[in-house]
Amino acid sequence: MKARMIDVARMAGVSASTVSRRLSGSHLVSDDVGARIDAAVRALDYAPNAVASGLAGSRARGRSRTVAVIVPALAAFAAMTDELMVQLESGGYQVMIAATHYDAEREEALVRALLSWSPAALVMVGRCHSRAALQALLADGLPVVEVGELIDRPIDANIGFSHRAVGRTVARHFLAAGARRLGLAVVALPGDRRAADRALGLREIAAEADVPVIEHVSPERATTRAGATALADLMDRAEAPDAILCSNDLVALGALFEAGRRGLDLPRDLRLCGYGDFDFAAETPVPLSSVRPPDREIAREAAALLLARFAGRAPPPPADTDFTHLVRGTG
Repeated sequence: MKARMIDVARMAGVSASTVSRRLSGSHLVSDDVGARIDAAVRALDYAPNAVASGLAGSRARGRSRTVAVIVPALAAFAAMTDELMVQLESGGYQVMIAATHYDAEREEALVRALLSWSPAALVMVGRCHSRAALQALLADGLPVVEVGELIDRPIDANIGFSHRAVGRTVARHFLAAGARRLGLAVVALPGDRRAADRALGLREIAAEADVPVIEHVSPERATTRAGATALADLMDRAEAPDAILCSNDLVALGALFEAGRRGLDLPRDLRLCGYGDFDFAAETPVPLSSVRPPDREIAREAAALLLARFAGRAPPPPADTDFTHLVRGTG
């Protein structure tokens, strides 16, 4: 069977995009990494696709001084994109930003459109991308940094944290505070794997403690209305939860409004936790507990990594950043 680029990458212990860059003659691959790739190519008798290699090589020689950034939603990742712009512009690079709205097909279209501008690199949130988007990125051979999640096998470079760990941390806190029925107010956007991972983490700790999880899944986007509807549904159940993790702070805010309408005393009657540590979280009548993602730290590390790559250094292993669980008035 004919060897594939991914086979070369596995033997050399690097990403497929690094192999692509080596084969296209890019200066971004260090000598020792390049030697490992060359040895794997010889051992596997790998013959690269001439058309794809030619395309990648021509693009590598004509890069713009622009970094493309793809995020799921502009508002939710405003701090990250703002920090990326500050850091990269200080290094002489401009930033182009686009949003997928949690749509995989839209992300694929954005990848193709942005690659047509020959960016120096691409920063994208998350780990789940369509096969066509991955193929386009590998054929292009540009540096890619996946951020916001910790990924075992990134396309190229990765900076993020475990969202399952977020859910597990919040669940442990709820149980330590005396909760015996955990709740989830989940907004089920198909492309938001991070919120799904947080819910999974909470379920794992609940299963270990042998306590039930009561869930409300909303088909709409994260809004205060969705949060109010979720809390009303959960609290009307025969076995209502006494602590709820919400998809994000907007959902938690709506849940807080509904709790007030019902006369619930937080955190005595119910504990609530959101995600994102939005600007309003600490300023609500009962300050919202939340989880603060290290968005600015991730952006600074991603920018530093890319500026080092542009100077010819090899990609580092995935970087695990930390999050902050903020316990406020809602418990």
